[in-house]
This record gives sequence, structure tokens and C-alpha cells, in this order.
Amino acid sequence: MKRKWPGLIAAAVISISTWNCVSQAAGMQIDKADGEYSIQVDLEGGSGKAMVTSPTILTVKDGQAYAQIQWSSSNYDYMIVDDEQYFPTNEEGMNSVFEIPVQIMDEGMPVIADTLAMGTPHEINYTLIFYSDSIGSKSQLPQEAAKRVVAVAMVIIVGGGILNYFVKKKRRC
Repeated sequence: MKRKWPGLIAAAVISISTWNCVSQAAGMQIDKADGEYSIQVDLEGGSGKAMVTSPTILTVKDGQAYAQIQWSSSNYDYMIVDDEQYFPTNEEGMNSVFEIPVQIMDEGMPVIADTLAMGTPHEINYTLIFYSDSIGSKSQLPQEAAKRVVAVAMVIIVGGGILNYFVKKKRRC
């Protein structure tokens, strides 16, 4: 009986090497600590029907900037930034979301987005403009504010339930 370990180890090394060669394009260098921020983004081009969520999440990884672009439709199946193709990160049925490198701020950054909304795939040229003076706390995002509202509502509901329990208990005595 031959041992299979050398073949398995070689296959694993080749797989890991190949996987490491797949990389995401680098975003521009930014003078912010690694983490998540909010940033204002404008979309130009296309038919004028599409929109992106703004402000959006700006992620800084190793000093490089990446933006989370959420489209107003679930019909976008890929984006191209500087000849690199990016695929959606959203769950099925949700609006299309992509994490792309930010290559320039305060000027137009050309991107291509492929949409299936017209029955057949169409690559559409857009321009994104990220505003460096709008970079702020992630808590400024509407999604984050909604999370805080839900948390406060839960505290009020639970607190009201506890208060109601004691009021009813006191009335029975």
C-alpha cells in the first residue's frame, strides 16, 4: 500500500500558492488608522436611474482605502475598477454590494458596472467621486443610526415589561 501523504501535501502547497496569487487591487494610501469610517460618494453616468448609497463605508486596511458600494438594485453582477473585476458580497436577493479599492478622492474615479436589468448583460460606465473632507465616524451612517434606534427601543420595551410586571404584582397584593 502506497502512502498518499506526499501527494496530498504537494496538492495543498500548490492550492495555497495559487490562492495567494489571487489578490485584490490596492486602494490608495490614506492617512487614517485601520478601521471603518463613513464617506460621502456621488455617482455620475449611466442612464440616471441607478444610485449608490451615500454616505458609505470606507474601510482602511494596512493604510489603504476600500469602499463598500451598495447599488439601488440587485441586478449588478460585477464591477470593474482599473481592469480588476469585483463580484458582489451581498446575500441573494439583496441590493448589489461590492468592496472596491478607492484609487482617487475628490476627483472622478471611472468604474464599470455590469447590469442584468435590461434582460441581457450590459456594462455601463460610471464615475464615483469620494469626498475626502467627508470622512467621519462609521456611526454617521444611516444603517448604524438605525441599529442604535433598535437597541434603544429594545431597552424601552424590556424596561416597560419589567415595570408592568411589578405594577401588576403590587396591585394583586
